[in-house]
Amino acid sequence: MRRREFITLLGGAAAWPLAARAQQPPMPVVGFLNSQSYDAFAEPLRGFRQGLKDAGFVEGDNVAIEYRWAESQLERLPALAADLVRRRVAVIAAMGTPTTLHAKAATTTIPIVFNIGDDPVRLGLVASLARPGGHLTGVNFFATELTAKRLELLRELVPTASRVGVLVNPAYATPTEAALRDIEAAARGLGLQIHVHNADTSREISAAFASMARERPDALFVGPGPFFVARRVQLAQLAARHAIPAVYPDRPNADVGGLISYGSSLPDAWRQVGVYAGRILKGAKPSELPVVQATKFELVINAETARMLDLTVPPTLLARADEVIE
Repeated sequence: MRRREFITLLGGAAAWPLAARAQQPPMPVVGFLNSQSYDAFAEPLRGFRQGLKDAGFVEGDNVAIEYRWAESQLERLPALAADLVRRRVAVIAAMGTPTTLHAKAATTTIPIVFNIGDDPVRLGLVASLARPGGHLTGVNFFATELTAKRLELLRELVPTASRVGVLVNPAYATPTEAALRDIEAAARGLGLQIHVHNADTSREISAAFASMARERPDALFVGPGPFFVARRVQLAQLAARHAIPAVYPDRPNADVGGLISYGSSLPDAWRQVGVYAGRILKGAKPSELPVVQATKFELVINAETARMLDLTVPPTLLARADEVIE
């Protein structure tokens, strides 16, 4: 074989991988929208990626993810949602009620998989749980529906309580309104007096605890919302400083020193969102994917915090706990 022919053959062989790469279809892109920050939700985010993997998609391998974090600034959500729409992502994973509402307002065509704690039918997101009927489907993790149960658990842990402070985020409007309705009804049934405090900034959380220091409630009920998960260390520290027993809806609060939490598993709920996003990438229609209702609930008690507050956790409550943090 002549030298020129040999070089030509080598050149053609080297070109084959380049040509093959050029002919590969573009990687699908998932838009991810959250009202808080990455640091506050690293563990649930691993659940989301695991869900995508369960559906056959690995980030950086055969799927890309465009992350948009509002960093607790809810006013940024419309622009962040619009940016994902402009980028023509294949599906949007919307975490939280306000996030989902803004994503829905931004597009009528791109599929949206939500993760919310309120009733998606009542919010007008889907026609029904079994057949959503539009371009949205997702997971309902029962943040508000468990309100009364959380108050009962708090009363069981602090049986002498008669006055309970309630901390809610007014910016998380729809779930907060639902939670307040439920807690007022539950408090009447338990003979408890409640005093509501609003906070949607770190400074307002500190101000609410300063007010509670003057009022001296017997216990504290922390309302739903990703903001309170993001500020979980501040909440735990202030509750400890003022010696106020507190119940939370999310496990991460108990993990950092909160007294007790009861609610759905966030990593598991986010995993379900990842699974649905992956199924949509494979061609499933959101209108035909039933809304998933959370089935994994966790009661977590921080025994170290209970001892610090000089509380004795009833054996019946310990027996029901999914985890006791020592």
